[in-house]
Amino acid sequence: MLNINNGAANIKREILIKIAKLQFEGKLEDGVHYIAREMFPRKQTPMRCCIFHDRELCRQRVIARLGHSLEDYDDEKPLAEYARDALAREKPTEPMLTVLHDACNACVKAHYMVTNACQACIARPCMMNCGKKAIKIVGHRAQIDSDLCVNCGLCMQNCPYHAIIKIPVPCEEACPVGAISKDENGKERIDYSKCIFCGSCMRECPFGAMMDKSQLVDVIKHLMSGKKVVAMYAPALAAQFRGAPGQLEGAFKSAGFFKTFEVAYGADITADKEAEEFAERMERGDVLMTTSCCPAYVRAVKIHVPALTQCISDTRSPMHYTAQIAKKENPDYVTVFIGPCLAKRKEGLDDEFVDYVLSAEEVGALFVAKDIDVAKCDVIMPEVLSTPSGRNFAQSGGVAEAVRIRLKHPDILRPAVIDGLDKNGIKQLVTFGKAVSSGVAAEANLVEVMACQGGCIAGPSVISNPKIASTLLKKYAAAGAQPDGRPVEDSGI
Repeated sequence: MLNINNGAANIKREILIKIAKLQFEGKLEDGVHYIAREMFPRKQTPMRCCIFHDRELCRQRVIARLGHSLEDYDDEKPLAEYARDALAREKPTEPMLTVLHDACNACVKAHYMVTNACQACIARPCMMNCGKKAIKIVGHRAQIDSDLCVNCGLCMQNCPYHAIIKIPVPCEEACPVGAISKDENGKERIDYSKCIFCGSCMRECPFGAMMDKSQLVDVIKHLMSGKKVVAMYAPALAAQFRGAPGQLEGAFKSAGFFKTFEVAYGADITADKEAEEFAERMERGDVLMTTSCCPAYVRAVKIHVPALTQCISDTRSPMHYTAQIAKKENPDYVTVFIGPCLAKRKEGLDDEFVDYVLSAEEVGALFVAKDIDVAKCDVIMPEVLSTPSGRNFAQSGGVAEAVRIRLKHPDILRPAVIDGLDKNGIKQLVTFGKAVSSGVAAEANLVEVMACQGGCIAGPSVISNPKIASTLLKKYAAAGAQPDGRPVEDSGI
């Protein structure tokens, strides 16, 4: 997995910060044209062929960060017009991802390569285990015949010197559902009819060619208009910023948000309802039930493993219940969900109570643009504290545990956790789907699925190392109400 601290990610974040600063200063249309020049001055060593190519790619990244798709990119259209269109936009547009074809490296097809670590040993296990006879020794080194090789990887597995390596296409390798392939020019394209918006391609592309379309301009526009914009932050977001309990609320207040809602409270509602639904399903004889809070997983099942569709919990996500509470309190609130997830953008567009979805990356840029340090903000405690189990939704295993402690008869529960929807995770789903189709009882009767390995704290738009985030999440969860993990009182929803 590509570390969050990398050059491609840093460039995208710096663009967000510059856009946010310009917008708060009322200079977005006038100043957006100069972002590329500021980030890539003439005397700087080029990252690609020349500084002018770097600037052109930066210009396209700016357009994506303004919330536009690049599939219909017009290189003659001034950035000021793109900025004007973004400011005039009524609502975000689909799809949530866009591809910078000019940034794509057109990586060669994934293949195996013999390095100079090869010793041309007498054992020759690479040759002996190759069923296609694609390996021979030439000039005291193994050589792979690409016309015969089927990329099975047995040569790499058997080499005692680790002299054979796999050269992947990172975005294709990361996509669990085969939604990414090359066009006639060797550039990558996304088949949105297959895509589950997990964001893995965006996170893993080392050239930053896969980009999310930001909604930051839309939210800042409402903040500056004086509307009552409310921040609904996911449990995973609390693990992205260092600060005492209540300081994140203080940071949102400083940024201009009218009020803050803990989505972990919505998670408590989801857990309450899922526990009740699970008990009902088991009583009527269902084989299994799966969780429903991860939209990338739900979309994966509906498109790629339809046999499991009937098993998805009918309970809505924590984001939905939190937004419903906010709109019930005041229908005029502009509701903004904030988390680490790309798929939540799709869910937000389909949810009648959610107006916008921002990532941890975008909020981090907003805080920098406003010179807000969370650790120095005033403490504003939530009106209603969520439980530790609700806050632990952000970590793999947390949802299943939240359901377990709410069951009247927890001994009926046989949980399983699919920790990350990589290709292996999809295979696990297919296995469960076959069990359901055949009517055979599976190993588990409750399956929790998280698209991101480790849970939401390792989402595609995080800004904190997942290991550090895990530690911060534990502290955040421990500060929740009812340390024994009992559910909150009925919310009436």
